[in-house]
Amino acid sequence: MKYRFSNTTKIIVTIGCFVLAVIGFMVKLPAVFRHMDKELHALFYFLAAAFCNFLFNNKKPTIHIGIFIGLFLFGAFIEYAQAYSNKLFHTRIHGRFDPEDLWFNVKGLIAYSVLWVLYVIGAYLFGKKDAGNEKNTGT
Repeated sequence: MKYRFSNTTKIIVTIGCFVLAVIGFMVKLPAVFRHMDKELHALFYFLAAAFCNFLFNNKKPTIHIGIFIGLFLFGAFIEYAQAYSNKLFHTRIHGRFDPEDLWFNVKGLIAYSVLWVLYVIGAYLFGKKDAGNEKNTGT
């Protein structure tokens, strides 16, 4: 038996994860990870896109594009919030606004989108063949 989460539950889980992400992005990276900041941006957005697409069982291009745009805007918001928090608290909590971070966010989103497109095409092509085979095995 498959259990399906309600849309309300999915939205609550997503909001909770994004609140944790905001907190995580506002905290300065430990020194051991600072040399790979850009790669971590790409990895986070790749995984965030995968999480959102899997959570909402998405094979629709419009929903995927909405997730892509939403995550991009979230990344831009985080970058601005980091810069603003330094001014607001009069101390450097985190780095500055970095357009290169935004570019790596987009790289992560594009990487996931490539895999998503391949998955959707594969599911469509192989799903049709499997559906046809099930109809012909009338034993």
